Amino acid sequence: MKLNEAVSRRLQGLLDEKQMTQYQLFMKSGVPKSTIGNVINCSYDSVKLRIIHEICQGLGISITEFFASSYFDENNLED
Repeated sequence: MKLNEAVSRRLQGLLDEKQMTQYQLFMKSGVPKSTIGNVINCSYDSVKLRIIHEICQGLGISITEFFASSYFDENNLED
């Protein structure tokens, strides 16, 4: 899978795990709802690390925790 797809899947999984909506994440992180939606819908070829950092703050996790997923294993990502 592509990196943007891995980010999308991880974010959606975390939202489900924390029983949060995109709107709740927007309220906690300050990241615009449209940006969150675009990340989840893979509308961006890449996502800025700053956005991921702000999303992580809204989720109450570290960037390390965000990327601690098999989605980001080299064997699962396309070049």
